[in-house]
Amino acid sequence: MDKISVLIADDHTLFRKGVRKMLEAEEDMEVVGEAATGREALEQARALVPDIIIMDIQMPDLNGIEATRTIHREMPHIGIIFVTMFEDDEFVFQGLQAGGRGYILKDADPETMLRAIRAVAHGESLLGPTIAQKALRQFAALPGKQTPLVDDLTPREQEVLRLIAEGRSNKEIAAALCLSEKTVKNHINNIFSKLHVYDRTQAMLYAIRKGLVKIG
Repeated sequence: MDKISVLIADDHTLFRKGVRKMLEAEEDMEVVGEAATGREALEQARALVPDIIIMDIQMPDLNGIEATRTIHREMPHIGIIFVTMFEDDEFVFQGLQAGGRGYILKDADPETMLRAIRAVAHGESLLGPTIAQKALRQFAALPGKQTPLVDDLTPREQEVLRLIAEGRSNKEIAAALCLSEKTVKNHINNIFSKLHVYDRTQAMLYAIRKGLVKIG
């Protein structure tokens, strides 16, 4: 079984070591590197090309959002999960725009981080209901959302997209719509193709801006 390779980028040594110890206890994960600044994270990402980066938002030299923006542009297949002490709306907004696919708080339980890593490694996003709602509120205020493209998606694809926007996993979407996970994956691939995006987070954000997802 191929292990999920993880780079940990955080300027707090104790946090990095704690996350490393937790991940190394998992059979399906391996820590391939650590970084203490945003610039180190960028350099390590280029050198190691991990599957996942655990990225602190506030770091010296180059903040996590700017580092993510560059990494995402150069290596969009790397899944980046933001970790922070604060559930700040503006950080959520900027982080998702930069290309982040997960957003968790540092005081979350270990299982939340492990679930996020596995979800993002399998092409999903993990924002959580609260974070997803913050993103909906932020993007609802942006201009341009009155240009709906509903006709581009089938009714079922629209249902799937709305559930993605709520932060649901493939398994949860399948249960909600009484479908198999394989069918859900096919719908998601069709959504990506029609919206010209490459992951769940980008599909959600695009849909919100274009008015495909209703707020509240």
